[in-house]
Amino acid sequence: MQPQAFYRVVADDFTAVDGIIRQQVVSRVPLVEKIGDYIISAGGKRLRPLLVLLSGRALGYQADDLRLLAATIEFLHTATLLHDDVVDMSDMRRGRSTANAQWGNAPSVLVGDFLYSRSFEMMVELGSMPVMKILSHATRVIAEGEVLQLSKVRDASTTEETYMEVIRGKTAMLFEASTHSAAALAGANEAQREALRTFGDHLGIAFQLVDDLLDYKGDAAELGKNVGDDLAEGKPTLPLIYTMREGSEEQAALVRRAIQKGGIEDLESIRAAVDAAGALDYTARLARDYAERAIACLDVLPAGEYRDALIELSRFAVARTH
Repeated sequence: MQPQAFYRVVADDFTAVDGIIRQQVVSRVPLVEKIGDYIISAGGKRLRPLLVLLSGRALGYQADDLRLLAATIEFLHTATLLHDDVVDMSDMRRGRSTANAQWGNAPSVLVGDFLYSRSFEMMVELGSMPVMKILSHATRVIAEGEVLQLSKVRDASTTEETYMEVIRGKTAMLFEASTHSAAALAGANEAQREALRTFGDHLGIAFQLVDDLLDYKGDAAELGKNVGDDLAEGKPTLPLIYTMREGSEEQAALVRRAIQKGGIEDLESIRAAVDAAGALDYTARLARDYAERAIACLDVLPAGEYRDALIELSRFAVARTH
């Protein structure tokens, strides 16, 4: 199955979700609409709404409110992107200027708040208390994950355990919420709900591991962001943590200094060190392991094109180069 086939099996749903997103970003304040439309139109994989659609349809759920849930999830994700770019002082995302680079930090933060607020209005429209419970919990955990990550910036003593806690909160939680809320909306049984919740968690971890790997292995043109961004911000991600733990004294010292001072002056030396220490291979293996664990969770779903798409999407997530 080619990557575009993940979308093809829910093509009509995806088109409808896009329409809902554009309707919901409308505001009486022109700048809100302008910034909202700018970031929503930036493209991206839209994996989280895709997971909602594939999970719900795989369970045999055919109601149109699944599309509203998918749009709600995308609004939550887009709000976090606006806030993240301000926190990280990023100037490039998906191959073009970030909203904060275009309009400044204050408008970006406030439009992120607007999108969060709109997503909760959409949750109310769905009228599902189980879904609202899952998504409200997710927004709290995501915020905690972001704050935990911020507290570990330039901290070279960060452990792999803490790193996993960070990525489980800031990234995997919304993957988990996407699949779990779809199962709740579809009225799935407890075993299916738990399996899809775990599937989303494992897939989200695998996805973030690959993202962190590509920060040292990727190409800026393909990634649509600057290579070395994590290092520039002093973020101790797994390739760096592994190198400090398992690399030579010289490699560990180089990485430790780079984390503590931030910046990308030593980027090429760091890239060589994490590669030589086996950190990239270790991160890639862990990502593949989580993807396979995610796939194993899907045994509870009925066989069919939607389950097949979820399986292939999981494999694509760890084989990608951007």
